[in-house]
Formats: sequence, structure tokens, C-alpha cells
Amino acid sequence: MQTSQNPKCLAVSMDCTISQCSKSSNITPLTTFSGTVAIIVSSSGTQFSFQAQNEQFFTLDSSPAIDYVAYDSPPALSVSSNKSPFSPQCSQSYMTGNTCDSPFSGCSVVDDGDLRHVLRELENKLLGPESDTDDSSNCSFNDVVSNPSSLTGWNRVLDVAPTLNLKELLDVCAEAVSDADISTAEVLMNVLEQRVSVSGEPMERLGAYVLEGLRARVLSSGSIIYKKLKCKEPTSSELMSYMQVISNLCPYYKFASMSANVVIREAMMNENRIHIIDFQIAQGSQWMFLFHDLARRPGGPPFVRITGVDDSQSAYARGGGLQLVGEMLAEVAESCGVPFEFHGAALSGCEVQLENLRVRHGEALAVNFPFMLHHMPDESVSTINHRDRLLRLVKSLSPKIVTLVEQESNTNTAPFLPRFRETLDYYTAMFESIDAARPRDDKQRISTEEHCVARDVVNIIACEGADRVERHELLGKWRLRLMMAGFTPCPLSPSVGETIKDMLLEYSPNYRFAESEGALYLGWKNRALATSSAWR
Repeated sequence: MQTSQNPKCLAVSMDCTISQCSKSSNITPLTTFSGTVAIIVSSSGTQFSFQAQNEQFFTLDSSPAIDYVAYDSPPALSVSSNKSPFSPQCSQSYMTGNTCDSPFSGCSVVDDGDLRHVLRELENKLLGPESDTDDSSNCSFNDVVSNPSSLTGWNRVLDVAPTLNLKELLDVCAEAVSDADISTAEVLMNVLEQRVSVSGEPMERLGAYVLEGLRARVLSSGSIIYKKLKCKEPTSSELMSYMQVISNLCPYYKFASMSANVVIREAMMNENRIHIIDFQIAQGSQWMFLFHDLARRPGGPPFVRITGVDDSQSAYARGGGLQLVGEMLAEVAESCGVPFEFHGAALSGCEVQLENLRVRHGEALAVNFPFMLHHMPDESVSTINHRDRLLRLVKSLSPKIVTLVEQESNTNTAPFLPRFRETLDYYTAMFESIDAARPRDDKQRISTEEHCVARDVVNIIACEGADRVERHELLGKWRLRLMMAGFTPCPLSPSVGETIKDMLLEYSPNYRFAESEGALYLGWKNRALATSSAWR
């Protein structure tokens, strides 16, 4: 997911029906919108299995609190355009040793040892036995080509590669990079170069950006490439156009704004003075819709004050500072008859301090975190731990409601190889969802993916330490962080789910959503991509 931003294969038997599973004393049925989730508690963690209308939908990992969740499907209607990246799986598979293919091809279950064995066999198949015997090799691709014995291995790659799955090739290449086997990695990268395309199928398009990330990692240039993707082209007006396109293709951003607006509107139902702190205000368009809702409130609209926290990338995309957001919102508020005041805080989340937020007594406070917190470095990056520091700061303000929307992915502290596999699963689902809404040869779609998604992929794969700013966590981890900061969960009302259900009628029926433990999940086929939750 980009400027505002940018679970695990099913490990339980999907042949087990709810009635069969319910015989176990360790299982509790959980009703979703139109299906049932079975919660299976075992030594390996809490697992969820779904049965509805003879079809299992998606599973995701929300560990440690939730390991698997299954998704229900909204009514099948036609695809319509509307929303964005996320940087949003049949995922988390590799985090626990389970391998998971694309949602198009389903899942399989393989433990860590089996996975390593399978990958090694693939590598041997590609490069031959000499790939295991010459561990001292650390030469460049030119050396490989000039060496007759290496050339033999290269020829084998050319012979076998057409029969291999693109995802398998990407995975083996990533393993070679992880093992610092540069000669093998470079051979595989040259094979992959012929298999990827920014105008191809979803995996081919994603593969082009994944390959760029792998090359950048090998060259130790990940940070440089990421910054160039972020700061050079396009111009601010072009970037805004691309962001609007991806926002119209997929429902991820709309999921964030609509769910948060319903939660805030309901929490502030009886308040006459409202202060909203938006930690990623971007264009501020989310609040225009809230103004229209508040204007219809019995007894008249409340006074609304918004503090918009910004960063340099949002300002660049917008083509100007926060005053533009304030002016636009003031015009909309006036047209709706809503008393309004705006305050801009042009700061990154790491720079925000209490005095920047201008909290006043007598105002009911709502705080919005839309695809933002995963950009905050935590204890694994900095001893300051801005991620938890900001949560504690917000809690000290005694907010009436806090809304959190984040990608459902685990890339924060994971080592390179598991993180690579998680990223591949996650963005496969995203690219497939984009593919459903725009022709593959559409030049605007290609540019949009390049400028709004590729940079996230490169950052996750190529960068480490402070240079890696895309650090997603699963809802279970966010839950722990929020509770440690003193928050308690606020279950979402049925109207939030109904709002999202109605919104999804405009999109492909392959988008799925469900409710679990008071939070909403949105995903594509067998992959959860985003969650929405509320706290106080």
C-alpha cells in the first residue's frame, strides 16, 4: 500500500466438517457473516477452519492470538473499479514451514525440513551435483559463463527452466541469495529475466519487481533503488494520478476509510465537540464523507477539529503542503454546515510529540491509524522503539476511540528467506486482484504498479535495518502491542460489517471478508490482505 501505507497455509485438515470437529472438547464454533469458523486449540497454537456451502475460503495467520481465520464470500457480482495497494494470502505459510502456492493453485503443507529438502532438490535439478560440491564459488555471472564446468550447469538451467514454475524459480533464487551463493543466484536471475514481464500474468508482473529486489540485495543497493523509486519520477501530479488509479482498482483503501468512519461516527454519536487525529491524512478525502454523515445527525452536526499528521511523501504526492488539505476540507465542511477547524502537523510519526497534537479539554478524541503504524521502527530497529512509543503517547491522551487498519502480513522481524516467501504470497494475491479490474496491457495499470507497489516489494526484499521501512505485522501482534500500551479492544458493531459488505458488491466476488474476535478481515480468495479493528 503506498503513500498512506504502502497468513499462513491451512495446516488443519480442510476435510474436517464443523460437525466432525465439534466432537473435540478443544473446539469452539464461531459464527461469521454467513459461515462458521471452528477454533481448534492445540499445542501448536489456535487454529481456525471454515465450512460454508461446501466451500472453504481463506485462511490467515493472526498469531499469536489467532493462527488461522477463514473467510466468507460476499454475493457474486461484477467487477467494478475502486481501490488500492497495500502494500495486503494464503500466507504465512513459510513462517511456519508450510508451503503455499498462489491462491490460483491452492496450498500444500510441508514442514521446515521437507521444504529445505525440496528446495535443495530443485537447486540440484537446476545446477547439477557440482552445485553442492563447490561451496567456495563466489564469482560473478561473467565468471560462470567463462568457466566450462559452470557453463554446463548454466546449460542445464536453460534446459530445465521452462518446465519449472515461476514461483519455484524465484524461491530457489532467493534461497541462493540467502545462502550468499552469488554464482547460483546470478545464473537463476538471468533465467528469471526471460520469464518475467511487467505486462504479463500476475506472477510474471510481480516476478519482475521481485527480481529487481533480489538484484538490489545482491548488489547491496536496495536502499538506493528504493529511494530512487520513491523520489525521482513520477511528478507529484502523476503520482496522484497513479494512486487514484490503484485506489479505483481495489477496495483496500476504501475498506480502511469506510470502516474507520463508521466506527468514529458511532463512537461520537452523542458528542458535540470532536477532535480527530489522522496519522496519515494524505489527501484528507476520507473525512469529506464523514462530514456528510455528521451533517444529517439529529439535533445538528457537532463541531469538528482535525489534526492531520503528514510526511514528505504525502506532501510530494499532493503537490503541496497540508494547507491544501485544510482548505479542501474547510470548503466541504462549510457546504455541509459542519463547524470545522484544521491543524496540520507536517511530521513523520517518529517525530510526533504531545505538543504537536494540540489536544484540548472538552473535546472527544478519535485517533486514526490507516496503514501507517507499520512504517514506524520498533525495538528490532531502534532502542527508542517509536512504534510502541507512539501507541503509549496516544493512550495518554485518553482517546474515546482509536481505529487501526493494517496489512495482514508478517515482514517486520522475519529473517530474509521467510520474509521473501511471505512477500511473494502476499503480493501475488494483490497482483491477482489488480489483474481482475484492468487489462494486462493497460499502460496506466503498468505505471501504477511500478510507482505504487514495486517500491514496497523492493524495500521488503532488498533492504535491512533502518532502510527497511515496510515492516508489517499480523493483527495478533498489533493486538499485543496495543494491550501492552494500555488499550482494550472495542468490538465492531454489525453496521461496520454491513457497510463493507455493501461496498464489496461493486467488486469481484473473489474479494472476501469476515469478522473474528471483534475485528474485520478483507482479502482476495485464499489470502487475507488487511484488517480493521477499534480500540479505546
